Amino acid sequence: MTRKSAGQWFREYGDSHRNPVNKFIHWICVPLIYLTIFGILWDLPSASWMGYLPGLNWAILVALPVMLFYWLLSPSLAKGLLIFTLLCFAGFVAYGYWYSTPLWLSCVVAFVVLWVGQFVGHYIEGKKPSFFKDLQFLLIGPAWLMAALYDLLGIRYDKA
Repeated sequence: MTRKSAGQWFREYGDSHRNPVNKFIHWICVPLIYLTIFGILWDLPSASWMGYLPGLNWAILVALPVMLFYWLLSPSLAKGLLIFTLLCFAGFVAYGYWYSTPLWLSCVVAFVVLWVGQFVGHYIEGKKPSFFKDLQFLLIGPAWLMAALYDLLGIRYDKA
């Protein structure tokens, strides 16, 4: 099985993300869905064995293979996605200080609303979401947006 390059993934993903309204919706929803997934994981009760490593939780544990996926896709994009992920984690800590509503509850509500937005965008686009074809596209969406951000900022990344 041949591994796809970032450019191959992005071209395939881009085929169902051409409509400007759908693209705009994705710029809002994809990063926030990423955030809400990690927020839900952050707030899950830790397993007893996690107590041996202070601060370890499900979000950090899941972030490790996610970051490996991004690193194998493009080390330079992985750095940007790692910074975004760490900012999400810092936001979760701040949320705990500022709000009494459980983080998981806010994230579940936002997750549902954001996915409705995604499906509205794909309805407007007239094409099914890419992840119906391959679940890996759920991870490609954030990388695709990070690549677009890099392009806007003139930052080079591995896209072969």
